[in-house]
Formats: sequence, C-alpha cells, structure tokens
Amino acid sequence: MTQPATVTGPGRTPAWRYAIGMFGTSIPINMIKGSMILYYVDILGLDVRAYGAVMVIYAIIDALDNPLLGHLSDRTRTRFGRRRPWLLVGAPMLSACMIAFFSAPASLEGAGLVLWFAVFAILCEAFDSMLNANYGALLPELYPRERDRAVANSLRQGFQLVALVISLAVTPLLTTEVFGTERSTQGFQTTAIVYGAVALAVIVFMALSARERPRYATRERPRLLPSIWSIVRNPLFWTVGLTGACYGIAMALVLSGIQLYVRYALGLPVVNALYLQGVVILVSAAGLVAWTRVVARRGALWTWRIAFAVLAVSFASLFLATDLATGIAAGVLVGAGWSGMLATNDLIVARVLDVDATRNGEHREGLFLSAFGFFSRLNGVVTGLALTSLGLLFGYNSGTDPGADPGLAFRVYLCGYPFVLTAIGAIAARLITVPIETPPEAAEPAGGSAAERPR
Repeated sequence: MTQPATVTGPGRTPAWRYAIGMFGTSIPINMIKGSMILYYVDILGLDVRAYGAVMVIYAIIDALDNPLLGHLSDRTRTRFGRRRPWLLVGAPMLSACMIAFFSAPASLEGAGLVLWFAVFAILCEAFDSMLNANYGALLPELYPRERDRAVANSLRQGFQLVALVISLAVTPLLTTEVFGTERSTQGFQTTAIVYGAVALAVIVFMALSARERPRYATRERPRLLPSIWSIVRNPLFWTVGLTGACYGIAMALVLSGIQLYVRYALGLPVVNALYLQGVVILVSAAGLVAWTRVVARRGALWTWRIAFAVLAVSFASLFLATDLATGIAAGVLVGAGWSGMLATNDLIVARVLDVDATRNGEHREGLFLSAFGFFSRLNGVVTGLALTSLGLLFGYNSGTDPGADPGLAFRVYLCGYPFVLTAIGAIAARLITVPIETPPEAAEPAGGSAAERPR
C-alpha cells in the first residue's frame, strides 16, 4: 500500500520507526498475560480464588496510578520532549519486572506465592501503562491526519502481530519444549530474559527516533484535577471507552486462556496453541492491509462497526470447535475480526483526543489515554472474576483440582464470555458518532496531503 507523503515527509518520524515500538511494548506484556495462568495457577498451583482477588486489587491500583502517570507525562518539559524520557525509563523497568515475574522461587507456596505474584503483576502492569500511555500519545501528535494516522497505525499493529507470533504462539514451544518442559518453570524464566532484552533494545531505538512536535508542549502545564474533571464530563470518554472495553476485555480473556483452551477444550498438548494462535495472528496481519483500505474509503467509524460485528460472530464459531482443524477454521474468522479492530479502534480513540485538544486548547493525550486506561484496567477485574467463576460453575480451581469438565469451563471462558462482550460492543458501536476535528497545531505546511472529508 502506498503511504501518503506526509507520513515520511521532511522533519517527520518515518512511520516504520514509530510503528516498530509496538513490537517492543507488546512482547513483555503479552507473554505475561498469555502465560500467567498457566505458570502460576496450573503449574505452581496458585488457587484461582487468590488469583481473582489479586487481579481485582491490582486493577484498582492500576486505575489510580494511570491518570497520575499520564498527567506527569503531559506536564513534562525537557529538551528531549515530553514522552521520550518516560519511554527510556519504563523500558528497562518493565523488562526487569517481567523476568522477576517468571522467576518465582521453587520454595514459594501459599501466602508467599500469592505475594510474589501480586507484587510483580502490579509492577509489570504499572510500567506497561507508563510505556503505552506515552507511546500511544505520540500517534495523534506525529500523524495528525486520519489517513496518515491509519497507515502508521496499520504498520504498528502489524509489528504487534509479529510480536504476538513470538510472545504468544512461539512462547509455548520455547517454554515447554526448547527451554523447559510441560510441568517445569525454567523455560519461562529463560524465555522472559530473551524477550526482555529484545523489548528493551526496540523501545530505546523507537524512543530515540521519535520527533515530537514542540508546539504541542505549551508553556502552560495542564492541572490534574481540572483536567480529570473535564475528561469525565466528556460524553465521548464514556461511550467510546466502555465500548472499546468490550473488545479489550474479550481479547484479554482469549490471550490469557488460549493455552488452557487447547489443553482442556481441544484435548491437546499446550504446544498446539502455536498452530491455533499462529493462524489467528497470520490472518490478522494479512487483513490489516484490507481493513486499512476500507478505512481510507469509508472512514474509521464505519469500519470499526463492521469489525466489531465480525469479531462477535467469530467467537460463536470458536465455541463449536472440537479439534485442532475446526479450531483453526474458526480461528480464521477470529483473525479477520481482530484485524479490523486493530486497524480501527485506536483511530477512534485518536479522534476523541483530537476533539478534546481542539475544544480545550490543551494537548493532554497522556492523561486522556491513561484515563481511557481505566477501562482497559477492567480487563484484570473481569478476567479475574471470569476465572473465579469457573470454580463456582464448573469446579475448576487449579491444575491439581480441575473439576469434572474443564473442557466446557474453558470454552465458556475463551468463547462464551467474549461473544457476549463483543456482541454488546457491536450494538453500542452502531449508536456512537465521533467527529473528525484536527487541532490547529497539526496544520500541515503547503504541499501536505489534502484533508479527508469527515465520515
């Protein structure tokens, strides 16, 4: 696909240099989310009730510290920019905490194991939030026009999918076959060290390459409480945030439960998650080009609505899968819907940020994205409650106490709950309208691409 000239014009950050940052930010957190249940609950024997309680507590803490991190980013004034210093600090801290998360001492059990899990889960999520609030805030700033933004977003989602192939699809192979076994933990520690080093190198490269816009960092620094009050009074914050949460929570359930879905629902060794996840990710990557073209022709909002509906239908088909072949067939549809959401969801959020900047005269993308992070923090609460519900409904409490029908339990966890959430999201998306309002600071010099018509 041909990139608009403004994406790579003079004085601009080349789209691929910004986009590759998503590769670095995705590897650590997706290994954590994709393997934490297998590592702590199924192998180390952490009770699902303790897991659920920790997830609720850490989500509350994360919801409180996110706005503060975003606000501090918006108020930062250095010769290196507002966002880059936070990226350069957060990258090594996230890598170190991820390695510690997957290095729980073998002697830990009971309260000690719960404490280790809680401390490093909270720290990993905090540093991930620091990175993503600042990285995400760069998208509308570096690429103010929606068509340029769609290209940069498509590229970064493509890098995210490459990271997912590695951190999700390849991880079971590395942890259970190459570096360890099905029931050992050594493979997780070694894999975490490798992923941490790669993520650190990529994020630092991206941060040093980004060219922030000085005009976005005004002399007047936004104040915390008035800014928060202004955001929570914005109807788009609630409508877009809650609707996007339906998608985010659904995918969090899928990422956290796919390995146990393969083990219990399909009755296969965990390593087979490689094939199912690989197909989903490859289809998603291939679909990004097509969905980005649809965005260019029909607009982000129309495309977002269609993608939501496709994703909802895909979870119903995955529920009916009985073996690897039918699971892969359903996975193709999941990949198509997911690809559409990857191509559009952040564009809808970026529109909301533009509207806020235009109407309030302040660029507080860090705080706004962190406030949106409140909804993504619901992921931890809902996934914790969803996992706890498997004990109440199906008797699955841990790998040593899986209950009478763990296969049905993880069909509901991986397919049933996500279907309900995305169906609600698809309906809500039909009722939402988000206008295009470009902030005056984003005005392009003569010779830039023509602005597209609002849709």
